[in-house]
Amino acid sequence: MDVKSRHHLRSDAISEIQDGIEEQLGVTVAADSFEKVELTGGDWNVVLVDGEPLVLYVEGDGEDEPFLTVRGANEFPPTKRIVTVDTGAIQFVSDGADVMRPGIVEAGDEIEAGDLVVINEEAHGKFLAIGRAKTDGSDMVGDEGRVVESIHHVGDDLYELTV
Repeated sequence: MDVKSRHHLRSDAISEIQDGIEEQLGVTVAADSFEKVELTGGDWNVVLVDGEPLVLYVEGDGEDEPFLTVRGANEFPPTKRIVTVDTGAIQFVSDGADVMRPGIVEAGDEIEAGDLVVINEEAHGKFLAIGRAKTDGSDMVGDEGRVVESIHHVGDDLYELTV
């Protein structure tokens, strides 16, 4: 993937991104510049925050919603919508697999089915992926079943993007 075009966002678009991420993840994305980029050969709708791909728009109900990339979550650690996996799940999640109940050690009670969530690992607290919850957070810990659909993960094209 290469950058096809990029342009600075207007203040109202920046406020929309900041408000959306703060509402969903409980964190403020503070930066000097926000640039929307169009990529060749990719489906990602990305925003560079101070030159780094820290925000992307994810298809939602009717409109795309701003959310942190894996890099963005590690730069601005969320306080909400977090699903924590054990060390046995790290390799699978890092390879892009959906998150299964047996690998989850904790999930935020505020998570509702359909919400975008961030996946982190329990040992070091690093974020590994983002995904869409298939069930409520209170129902995520258990013995079987897929509960988070992976959207973006460590090592994928977006994570490796350099601009």
